[in-house]
Amino acid sequence: MDNHVTTLYFKSKTISLVLLAATALICSRLLFVLFNDPEGPNLLIVIVLALVVYAVSAAVYLFVPAKIGGIARLLVVVAIQLLSIIVIYLCMR
Repeated sequence: MDNHVTTLYFKSKTISLVLLAATALICSRLLFVLFNDPEGPNLLIVIVLALVVYAVSAAVYLFVPAKIGGIARLLVVVAIQLLSIIVIYLCMR
């Protein structure tokens, strides 16, 4: 019985980290869409920014002890991603 719980927790964590990676990529792309650049965003810069945002959010998700768990914890980390992109946008503007 314990093995099933561990496997379920591992799958849940993996799915959460994949969702964090997808939202980091979407947020990074959205940041560079908001700038009025006739050439469009550079793919390398978008990926590097997505990796930075993902690293920060994954560190918060994995290493910060929180009293909330499950989907609420994932939503908090996605909100942290959005806030970090907003702060970066305001600093670059």
